Amino acid sequence: MTAKRKANIIIRHIVLAFLAFIWLVPVVWLIVTSLSTVKGVSGKHFFPEHWTLANYNQLFFQTDTAANFPAWFKNTFIVAIFTCIISSVFVLMVSYAFSCMRFKGRKQLMSFSIILGMFPGVLSMIAVYFVLKMLGLTDSLVGLIFVYSAGSGLGFLILKGFFDTIPASLREAARLEGASEATIFTRIIIPLSKPMIVYTVINSFLGPWMDFVMARIMIKSKDSADWTVAIGLYNLLQKTLVGDYFSVFCAGGVMIAIPISILFVVMQKFYVEGVTGGAVKG
Repeated sequence: MTAKRKANIIIRHIVLAFLAFIWLVPVVWLIVTSLSTVKGVSGKHFFPEHWTLANYNQLFFQTDTAANFPAWFKNTFIVAIFTCIISSVFVLMVSYAFSCMRFKGRKQLMSFSIILGMFPGVLSMIAVYFVLKMLGLTDSLVGLIFVYSAGSGLGFLILKGFFDTIPASLREAARLEGASEATIFTRIIIPLSKPMIVYTVINSFLGPWMDFVMARIMIKSKDSADWTVAIGLYNLLQKTLVGDYFSVFCAGGVMIAIPISILFVVMQKFYVEGVTGGAVKG
């Protein structure tokens, strides 16, 4: 290895280490602040002078009208689970239809769907809110599930790319044996698409789990038991509350990140295979 190549490798690693340090500092600060005995925002020390688990105890076992984390977590989990199931089914069916079926207007519909998916969802939030208000679905978890899962089928492109790599001869052989489209989809395509299904499920779960903007628009209730985690934690940052609940807010941020971190660690292999597999052919 030449000296120039060694220098390039060292520089790249230094740059990556610096970027990793910048990325990790806020995460470490969030964790250590959640273990601090100081309830408010303190800029005097990066690491707390005294450590405690009282913030986590307050988060789970000393709920009040301002901080009701168990109810927030339950609401968010319900919305995320149902959205995940519905969205994954929609994406799988739309991707299969566009990849494995041939029908009139297929290419035009695909192009229209891709163009429609390029528009920011923020542009439609107000219209969506008023439509759901007319249906009486605002201030409800059902309305949130509808919002998050309704347009999920537009995210078909990566999964379709994966389905395109599955040999068409498998489907043709199944049709010769008398298999229907539903049988081909459930017995052949789905078993061969486990990495992509994991990728789709994780993405479908992450959206509602971390979303704040749409939840804030939809949920107008003054009762903290009706909020999601994002709304509840944001509320703790109000001027009247932040002095007493900032460390509790940090503890909530840590707790909301733990399920996602575990999910990624467990499913990392399948997730990476899904991303790379779907990029082979569009």
